[in-house]
Amino acid sequence: MSADAPAGQTAAAKANPNGPTEETVLAVEHFTDRLFRFRLTRPKSFRFRSGEFVMIGLLKEDGRPLLRAYSIASPSWDEELEFYSIKVPDGPLTSRLEKIQPGDKVLLGRKPTGTLVLDALTPGKRLYMFSTGTGFAPFASLVRDPDTYERYEQVIVTHTCRDVAELTYSRNLIDSLKDDPLVGELVGGKLALYTTTTREAYPNMGRITTLIENGKLFADLGVPPLDPSTDRAMMCGSNEMIQDVKALMLKAGLKEGSNAAPAEFVIEKAFAG
Repeated sequence: MSADAPAGQTAAAKANPNGPTEETVLAVEHFTDRLFRFRLTRPKSFRFRSGEFVMIGLLKEDGRPLLRAYSIASPSWDEELEFYSIKVPDGPLTSRLEKIQPGDKVLLGRKPTGTLVLDALTPGKRLYMFSTGTGFAPFASLVRDPDTYERYEQVIVTHTCRDVAELTYSRNLIDSLKDDPLVGELVGGKLALYTTTTREAYPNMGRITTLIENGKLFADLGVPPLDPSTDRAMMCGSNEMIQDVKALMLKAGLKEGSNAAPAEFVIEKAFAG
């Protein structure tokens, strides 16, 4: 937590000790006219599990908070908080959020939660993380957590977007992990990123559901088809993708899990980032 933005310092926080804290924007990076990431100060009291989401937002003109659920893209050990967001021209929040600059203030909820966490899965050999668009965010957190590699022999992240430029965040982040001081030695030979596009020409094209069904995903990666005895999965992104991949998981014999009842795959129903 930076000295210039201590949690609980704002009038709103003093009036409501359970309400959001006001954090400082540390960095902003725009990837396309639709996608950007930003980093915020992290209160010392803020605890979360890699893969969870939290409410973030801005104050409206009437002084009331406008909050939405966003997956935390940074790992639980990071001293800062990172978020990956889409830009919606008419969106009440994102149309304003995309204009933030370092030094600006963003509201941060106090209670992170979510099902895209390692504890919601039973032990396995291989972990799949299926994502579309900004649904990659919780996996940006998990691939930077050493616990992920301690639990699984192989971690496969799939990221599907319309255009090649929309894959920039995931490709840059995964590429940077080989030099990461905390997980660099762990990711070698364990982590694979499988990117696809649905609109712009690219070596791998098509919806991830199609590539699962026709077996191309497994052939390209050199792994066997889905097996409930060895494979675990998480999915985050468009509702259509989630429901279609969920159906394929069930067809392969995998059961849906939760924090209360861990099983072979989990989905994030509340994702809105």
